[in-house]
Amino acid sequence: MIGESLKRPDAEGKVTGAAIYPGDIRATEMLSAVVVFSDQPHARMTSMDTSKATALDGVITIVTAADVPLNEYGLTMFDQPVLVGIDGTGRSEVRSDVSRWEADHIAVVVAETDAIARQAADLIEVEWEQLPLASDVDAALAPDAPLIHPENGKPTNAYYEYVFRKGNMEDGWAQAEVVVEGTYELPYQEHAYLQPEAAVAYVDDEGRLTVEIGGQWTHEDQEQIAHALGVPADQIRIIYPAIGGAFGGREDMSLQIVLALAVQKCAALGERRSIRTQWSREESIVGHHKRHRAQVTTRWGATADGKIVAVEADAYLDAGSYNYTSNKVLGNLHMTLAGPYLLPNIRVDSHAVYTTSIPGGAFRGFGGPQGTFVSESQMNKLAEALGMDPVELRRRNLIGEGDLGATHTPLPRGVSIREVVDDCAASASWADEPASYEPVKAFRSLAGSDRATKHGRGFACAFKNVGFSFGFPERCEARIELHGDGESPTSATLFHSAAEVGQGTHTALIQMTAEALGMDVSAVEAVFSDTATTGDSGSVSASRMTFMAGNSILGAAEEAEKSWMNGDRPAVGDFRYVPPPTEMLDPQGGPAVPNFSYGYVAQAVDLSVDVETGHIRIDRVVSAVDVGKAINPMLVITQSEGAIVQAHGYTLSELLVSDEGRITNPRLSQYLIPGIGDIPRQVDTVIGEYGDPLGPFAARGMAEMPYLPYAAAVIAALHDATGVWFDSFPLTPSRVLEGLSR
Repeated sequence: MIGESLKRPDAEGKVTGAAIYPGDIRATEMLSAVVVFSDQPHARMTSMDTSKATALDGVITIVTAADVPLNEYGLTMFDQPVLVGIDGTGRSEVRSDVSRWEADHIAVVVAETDAIARQAADLIEVEWEQLPLASDVDAALAPDAPLIHPENGKPTNAYYEYVFRKGNMEDGWAQAEVVVEGTYELPYQEHAYLQPEAAVAYVDDEGRLTVEIGGQWTHEDQEQIAHALGVPADQIRIIYPAIGGAFGGREDMSLQIVLALAVQKCAALGERRSIRTQWSREESIVGHHKRHRAQVTTRWGATADGKIVAVEADAYLDAGSYNYTSNKVLGNLHMTLAGPYLLPNIRVDSHAVYTTSIPGGAFRGFGGPQGTFVSESQMNKLAEALGMDPVELRRRNLIGEGDLGATHTPLPRGVSIREVVDDCAASASWADEPASYEPVKAFRSLAGSDRATKHGRGFACAFKNVGFSFGFPERCEARIELHGDGESPTSATLFHSAAEVGQGTHTALIQMTAEALGMDVSAVEAVFSDTATTGDSGSVSASRMTFMAGNSILGAAEEAEKSWMNGDRPAVGDFRYVPPPTEMLDPQGGPAVPNFSYGYVAQAVDLSVDVETGHIRIDRVVSAVDVGKAINPMLVITQSEGAIVQAHGYTLSELLVSDEGRITNPRLSQYLIPGIGDIPRQVDTVIGEYGDPLGPFAARGMAEMPYLPYAAAVIAALHDATGVWFDSFPLTPSRVLEGLSR
């Protein structure tokens, strides 16, 4: 049961191709839909003529802004129109006649075939009034910048802020004997999940508008559709088939609302056939949000014996055209800018800024990788300036149980960052001479050069919250049914909405159910991710699902056992787990409890670089992570390795280019995610089980944590090899050569 590396129940179907993803769903006489993008980073629609498109033989209908009952949506704030169009203005505070992003939707064409739908889409005639661009943070904060969202009432495009104020900065700088400063640029990152966005929608036998799609939170999808369509939530049904990856990229809306609108309009016309749509890879890259780019300027001061006494930072997160989850991402960026350290004097100001560019949204670690890169780079620079070992510097400053953090409150119990750092250093043999590695072979046709190859080691650590936090009303629901005729139940069924986005969540939930009931896993069946049968689990994101679902399962198991003892057959247990409440950060920097749990990680990286070509090879990564309790150790290892590979691409190769609000390389032939020959040669995951007092079976979330410190550890290793610091990435060969030549 728990603690065993059991095989995933979805493994065979995914390996053999038998698993059904949204793009695989077919039905007889299915209609096709095409979503039409605006192709305008910032423009006002002055006219739209769909008559030629509508007249095309085979076109069923065209959905426009006029068909949207309430033309607004957004996961944390309603700042985005469902469809841009002149007929939608006035039904929301958000101007729906303005396109603020090249992938804003302006219409949905429903036709007999995909080819006809695409032909009709090309026949839609639209006229635009071009509006001024503010394509990055600097332009958006300029005195003459256009207000991208004037409806929010702010006189600036900087619309969301967090602050830390602790201690006395003047005293801190007076104590500082060594000061390091840095200005850091953090890049975009494309999610590049295996399956582009696809969905099928129809009216089910109960009369519900039903959307089958890949997502991360069935009930939030349901609520967003219901809000825009102006119908009760129970008239909307969301089903998740197999999902080809997510990483935060499916947390926000893509096809959910527009396809539901198409079904609603077709049904009103008497057309009851299912509607299917699927984006191309190019449409997917252009059409969904990215990891946020950011700018951070920071200064850290320490005493000569390595005690950090002052930290200040100013951070600007490029939210892009809409908020999506930028306010949440900003919170994690803000928290990690101070790192997992006990700091007496802190001033940090963080801002989310609207621009006429690609929206930023949730992506594994959401804000944590950006903030951790800054804080850990500063730590490594301080270590160099002090002539001190970087692990020892961390040991002298790590926060511990009961220490007051940047929020003037202690972290939740179970602080294990010190143990994780020690585990990583020991497993990496940090105190010993590094291993010997052969020269980098930058090209297959050329031998490696001992003279050109330099080797280095780097270290970094991190912490990050588990859960949404910052005052969000967290919850997670589970239902367990017990079956049998004798004294004890012989089987059980778990009903849970948790999405399986590739990380093995469903496997872990079945294992925890079996453990809670004292059954073999073979006796547990499960029904997942259907709003018609499963309660609200919250999102599969924020490293929260094992923690939240495990606690909901424990409660449901207890209730089901009570029902069994009362003679109910089947015995049913429903339970909604609610963790300890959290608080928004104080706007003046005063006390707050923003999170109920944290995860902790440390990494050591061995690197080789060819200084004549700029090619980098990662020889070894040691990644130590506290999971509290490993429900399935193999899944922990694969999540750790997957996070590191994804962070590897972020750090070394994935360069998404945006020019005046348009992505100029929206293909995987141009945007280079790591292949099997590019990833680290060796990854050793060290599983710590120090326990979270609030976690189910003491487990804590961990899926994002191994991502966080990787970029800082790699760049520290590159500095160790070359003596040069890099304050931006990705470290493509040309960028490395340019940096080495400065």
